[in-house]
Amino acid sequence: MKTTLQKNSKAIIILVIIAAFLFVAARGMSGRDVVITVLRGFSVGSVTFLVAAGFSLIFGLLDVLNLAQGTLYMIGAYVGWTVYVRPDTFIDVLTPILLILAAFALNVLWKRLAALIKLQDRPRKVLSWVLIIAGFVLLGLLLTRYPIAIWDLNNYSQSPISYSYMADQGLRMIPAEARFEEMSPILAVLGVFVTSSLAAFGIALFNRDESQQHSTDWKKYILPVGLFMVAILALVFNAQITAWMFALSTNWLFVIAVAVAVISGVGLGALMETTLIRPLYNRPIYQLMLTLGLGTIGIQIVQAVWGRPEFVWPKPEFFTGTGGACPATNLADLVANQCSTIMVLGGRVRVYDEIFIPIVGIVVLIVVWILLKRSRIGMIIRAGVQDRQMVEALGINVRRVFTLVFALGVGLAAFGGALAAPSSGLTPTMGERLLLSALIALAIGGLTSFPGAALGSLLVGLIQQFMIKYGQIGIPLPFTDVVFKPSPPLVPASTVLLMVVVLLILPNGLLGKKE
Repeated sequence: MKTTLQKNSKAIIILVIIAAFLFVAARGMSGRDVVITVLRGFSVGSVTFLVAAGFSLIFGLLDVLNLAQGTLYMIGAYVGWTVYVRPDTFIDVLTPILLILAAFALNVLWKRLAALIKLQDRPRKVLSWVLIIAGFVLLGLLLTRYPIAIWDLNNYSQSPISYSYMADQGLRMIPAEARFEEMSPILAVLGVFVTSSLAAFGIALFNRDESQQHSTDWKKYILPVGLFMVAILALVFNAQITAWMFALSTNWLFVIAVAVAVISGVGLGALMETTLIRPLYNRPIYQLMLTLGLGTIGIQIVQAVWGRPEFVWPKPEFFTGTGGACPATNLADLVANQCSTIMVLGGRVRVYDEIFIPIVGIVVLIVVWILLKRSRIGMIIRAGVQDRQMVEALGINVRRVFTLVFALGVGLAAFGGALAAPSSGLTPTMGERLLLSALIALAIGGLTSFPGAALGSLLVGLIQQFMIKYGQIGIPLPFTDVVFKPSPPLVPASTVLLMVVVLLILPNGLLGKKE
């Protein structure tokens, strides 16, 4: 115990000084303002933690700096909004997405076929590039003609802003169903699947490894066949599923939207790792350039699909109750009336923002910690990082484990975006802002430390909210009549200052370990 305290004495002293600073800051406020400010700090810290935790997992276990993490946070928010506000669009795009995934999930078949093609290295690569380019070009042409009900950015009444406003007012109107006119459904399904298969086969041919043994286990074909069947069912029962989703309670629709956002993040993470990151594990500069470029491309795609203006994600019914017994004065009234606010020390606390989000953040922290420290997959991940060859000798596919880690890190970011959007709104720059806060939190807590990500995020959230509050009430300067009110630019500057102080004393952060 004594040795542990001595080893972490600097970190403990810094934390005591920060706690003292926050205590002094709290003494200048009323009890109501302190509680609300602290809860808001926990809320901001929880969302920051979800992005920072994913970044920490990816870097700490895979040694990859994923600068696209903020963009993936933003994409999670927009995907969740689409499922929540426009379920018809989600159901329409579900079929082509599942068909594309089914084609690429047949990777075992494409590798076996690629092994049968006996060509020299140069002609083989030329043929693979021809197949890849042709497959993606034809797929793009097909998707432009595939019927998808979607909003119109050039018509304000049909824009995402208008649909969000109508949903917030409880006016959930079912838009007109998109119908097949330029091609038959059978031709569309076969076209998307064949062109995707063409591109997938080209990739398998390009990465062909003649020394690799290709399994004939039929179980590996269950996933692609299942994806294909679900795609067909989503197409056949498109209208029924859409009507069912529009009729759902917004509480259940919110759960589905968040789940789809997380699954989308996990899928994008797995796709990024297997196709782009894996060849660059020993080239960190190229990793930075690639992930930074992917982040920029993601922002442009979001602006092209959802537009540039900011709009809201309406909160589900459970968090929007008003009138009658609202604002609630106790938990029983809160649950019974689904109040949007609850009274704490005479002040109104937003249930979704200041109570629900911090609770979810704590739950995620506990679940991921148990996954990494107490589960078999966590043990395999740690062992694979320490000695990859030894783990592979035991018959464990380390590449698949690393893909899982990357996908989990991206999934956490997408989850954070879907969780934060009903509170903060959606804008194409939301990911950039939060990524900066997450990086500052990681630098404070320790770049490769999962608990450090939680601690750093909490400190960033608390300091930002205390600075915002003092920007409203002002800070009386000693021995003067002057009241200093911090300007908005000082909010992020305060966390940067804390980061600088911590790194000057502890270059590895509060909980970081020496390399």
